[in-house]
Amino acid sequence: MSELAVVSLSGGMDSCVTAAVARAQGYELALLHADYGQLTQSRERQAFHDIADFYEVPAQRRLIIGFDTLKAIGGSALTDPTIALPDGDLDNPGVPVSYVPFRNAHLLATCVSWAEVLRARAIFVGFVEEDSSGYPDCREAFLKSFEQTANLGTKPETQLTFHAPLIHLRKAEIVRRGRELGAPLHLSWSCYQGEAEACGHCDSCHLRLRGFKEAGFPDPIPYAFIPEHLK
Repeated sequence: MSELAVVSLSGGMDSCVTAAVARAQGYELALLHADYGQLTQSRERQAFHDIADFYEVPAQRRLIIGFDTLKAIGGSALTDPTIALPDGDLDNPGVPVSYVPFRNAHLLATCVSWAEVLRARAIFVGFVEEDSSGYPDCREAFLKSFEQTANLGTKPETQLTFHAPLIHLRKAEIVRRGRELGAPLHLSWSCYQGEAEACGHCDSCHLRLRGFKEAGFPDPIPYAFIPEHLK
């Protein structure tokens, strides 16, 4: 039997391609999804299950976890309805209001716990540092530090390795990689505020649309609006 990898799968394009990379490397997949009160949680959950179905991941290797604490803490436009989500501004060097404070630490810790129970040796995450919204908990240095912490805090035989195969890729490269691997990009969902259709306004939509445009392929999901410069 192939080795098992825990893959953090939000349902977005990056995590979808990350799952495809893990499968291409010969791993059996255990997929973890986080509900932290985000605006599009129901649509993200649908994408999670659609991608899991595509890879024929059984129910016992799908885990949806709730982070009510992050919703209660707030501080992000994704979890606090009083914070407006602005139109995409990919040239803004600051940390955007869509950043959920230290979310990925909670997510990684849960991946570690589940991996230890499953006796998985690998954790895959769709972190992107080069062409992203600039979240501090998506940096490679943070991930390496967390890997060291995880191995200090688990059983000696656990010995986890963390993988972020897209971390130095631009979105166009991620699109191309996904297509090469046959990733179900049509099942993924990246929008921060639309569920029937992607809004076409938020940072995440702009990054995704720009990636598909630069890669030379049409984005297969529906949009309510597409800016002229991203068509």
